[in-house]
Amino acid sequence: MLDLGAYLQRIGLDDGDELGLRDLHRAHATSIPFENLDSHRGLAVSLAQEDLERKLVHERRGGYCFEHNLLLASALEHLGLTVEPMLARVRAGAPPGTVRPRGHLLLRVTDAAGCAWHADVGFGLGTLLDPIPFGPDVDARYEQSGWSFRVVVEGPELVLQTFLDEDWSDVYAFAPQPVPSVDIETSNWWTCTNPGSPFVFGLIVARNHADGGREAMSDWSGPVELTRQSPDRREDNELPREAIAEVLADRFELPGFALGPDGRVRACE
Repeated sequence: MLDLGAYLQRIGLDDGDELGLRDLHRAHATSIPFENLDSHRGLAVSLAQEDLERKLVHERRGGYCFEHNLLLASALEHLGLTVEPMLARVRAGAPPGTVRPRGHLLLRVTDAAGCAWHADVGFGLGTLLDPIPFGPDVDARYEQSGWSFRVVVEGPELVLQTFLDEDWSDVYAFAPQPVPSVDIETSNWWTCTNPGSPFVFGLIVARNHADGGREAMSDWSGPVELTRQSPDRREDNELPREAIAEVLADRFELPGFALGPDGRVRACE
């Protein structure tokens, strides 16, 4: 990481404090929004360290999983932790049996005591707030501000699940094997440039709050919807497309955008 102090300030922490994985994970997950505004407006997403820090830290933007988790990884490595990136197939929102590309990035983090942790601040609406022990345990239930998670085995893969509507629901599945940066770059390129990628044809922005509240704005299902969610309640409201820029600024702290004549978000001149 080029400027750890600026990153810590961005997520509300003081670089004079003794900080660990859990401190950075929760602060990051609840401070930097998830958003795909660049790929939505036709811009390729760079994963270069200087670009990650410029965009998410100094410009106070957000990003999607590759950006979030690589930024967190660089901060953790700066603190002396060992970080191994892994790619996952998202299952949330997909019909059973659907095979999606390995389009999500998560991290295995090993601390100074040799304990391995499952870290992920980049899943958007419903990401982990805190790291959980790495590996499967069907009897475990990790509660985080009212939300519950666990990891189970499915053949050669591990599956992250969350407890929704009185049952466990798959979030994503992954092989517990580190991947090289070239595989991450390939997955990122498909995600931000392929016309069939929802991060290209649709808009998504989300925030997770420390008290367990979540909110997201998306047009992936057609109309623009604003979703507000807590562990025991969900509220969906349809918005006029003309409200997107105002909601970005007011609800997600992402000013400086407007709606172009094509109905897509663009940066203000």
